[in-house]
Amino acid sequence: MNCPSIHRTFGRTSRVIIRLVGSAVLVGSTVLVTIAAAVPPGKIELTDVTEDTGIEFVHYDGSAGRYYLVEGMSAGLALIDFDSDGDHDLYLLNGAALDPPYPSPPPTNALFRNEGGFRFRDITVSAEVGDTHFALGVACGDYDNDGFTDIFVNNYGPNVLYHNNGDGTFSEVTLLTGIAAGNHVAGGASFFDCDADGDLDLYVGNYIKFDQKAHKTHWHKGLPAYPSPMRYEPDEDQLFRNDADGSFTEVSGDSGVASVAGRTMGLVTFDYDDDGDIDVMVANDAQENFLFENDGTGHFEEVGLLAGVAYDFKAKPQASMGVELVDLDGDLRLDLYLTSFSEEFACYYRNLGAGLFDDRSLAAGALEATFSHITWGVVAADFDNNGYPDLFIATGDLDDLRNQRGGMSSTTAYKIRNVLLYNQGGGKLVDLKDDWGSGGHRESSSRGAVGGDFDGDGRVDLVVLNSRESIQVLRNTSPRADTRWLEIDLVGRRSSRDAFGSKILIEQIGHRQVIQTRSGHSYQCEGSKTVHFGLISDVDPVNIEIQWLSGAQSQLRVLPGQRVTVIEPTP
Repeated sequence: MNCPSIHRTFGRTSRVIIRLVGSAVLVGSTVLVTIAAAVPPGKIELTDVTEDTGIEFVHYDGSAGRYYLVEGMSAGLALIDFDSDGDHDLYLLNGAALDPPYPSPPPTNALFRNEGGFRFRDITVSAEVGDTHFALGVACGDYDNDGFTDIFVNNYGPNVLYHNNGDGTFSEVTLLTGIAAGNHVAGGASFFDCDADGDLDLYVGNYIKFDQKAHKTHWHKGLPAYPSPMRYEPDEDQLFRNDADGSFTEVSGDSGVASVAGRTMGLVTFDYDDDGDIDVMVANDAQENFLFENDGTGHFEEVGLLAGVAYDFKAKPQASMGVELVDLDGDLRLDLYLTSFSEEFACYYRNLGAGLFDDRSLAAGALEATFSHITWGVVAADFDNNGYPDLFIATGDLDDLRNQRGGMSSTTAYKIRNVLLYNQGGGKLVDLKDDWGSGGHRESSSRGAVGGDFDGDGRVDLVVLNSRESIQVLRNTSPRADTRWLEIDLVGRRSSRDAFGSKILIEQIGHRQVIQTRSGHSYQCEGSKTVHFGLISDVDPVNIEIQWLSGAQSQLRVLPGQRVTVIEPTP
């Protein structure tokens, strides 16, 4: 077969474009392949390489002593390949001063370009994405299907939409596109195709109804403290339908998502009932969680209680924070893992099928790892490439005066170590405690967390945003990486170009896995669009089936240790 190729250096890999249309290997699609060098097997090891990255970013939450609740909620972060060069760049969110004195110059969000070798360059100014509002959540997606990823920032105050111009710059188009719908306290956000028309709509989560002018500082044990979210009314979320002309129309009321009000923190969009359309799971703080069931046309009904995700196994609402989509037990159903407040277990909702979930946190184990602390960002990834996804959990407290209050006994602190839960198979989790490299030794008050392969070596790396501190970049140096991995990028044609909502199923010598592509997850974050699978063999071929949101299907068979780009077939 004649296969013209284009070679480009990418970390330790060589990238090759190969066309296999109509071949026995791939049915009706185009493939891009990346092959990496072998590494001997071993355990999970994440190495802190923050100081070597060149990223000089310190998160600012605006705190000046009045203890506005919103301060402690900031912020998420995003992985985005803004320049379409095949690697992950970083967009970091920042807070803002809510009272004088206002810092000059004001803190901004920041975009860092991946230069390779875990080195990054700050291009915020040239890219024109340095928003100065109080950022909380972020979602990235190609809303106009022009081949370049755009950025939506969910703020306390006016939200911002940046259109990617494709030349390394962005244009702020919030008013032009029609998504400037009032000032709210933000929650998570997600681009998704709610009506299966081939373009991305936008779900915007909102947290509480907050009037800064009416704020009165809360006191606890003689010292100021952040108040409970129960002091504030919940706010309705918003849905913006893509009009396919570069603009959006708000349909929050007509679509049904504004029929109930919640305190949205994290969220994820996915097909919970396997009926071919995309639903919305909302993690609410200090009240029941919501699950909005899509009727296929973009109209939603809240069914969280009926589906079994509203309350935990004790029939109580939690202070849910982040949410991750993961097939934790390997039954090819998409489960949910939700982080929560201190003295609450993070919840593993196992998907039973037929649109039902059950809290199986007790059966999964490792509950003590999450009980004592506030848990925020959560990333599901197969860090040791053994065919079973593990869980990284970002932890950190709100109470920066905890040690000064006196008379308090606690097993947590404002700054603590993050958590890595190892999946033994079948959804059985084990806390690795400190035994996962130098990345687990830093004590911070962490918020958002995202995972992706930054250097193209087939191992999932991590970035964590820490409140009032520098970020943390963790390089996956686990020796089991070898070629026991597969990475897949999707390019939609009938589906949206990002192909969010597509399911990828793989099988290797009887071991099967599933992942659904999505925008928005963890705690108010945007993760990698590249789907990563760890494998159980480094030599046996992998069968791949892709179920596109449009209803199209692709099938291919490849060897391990490759990055494959699949273009959706058309009739």
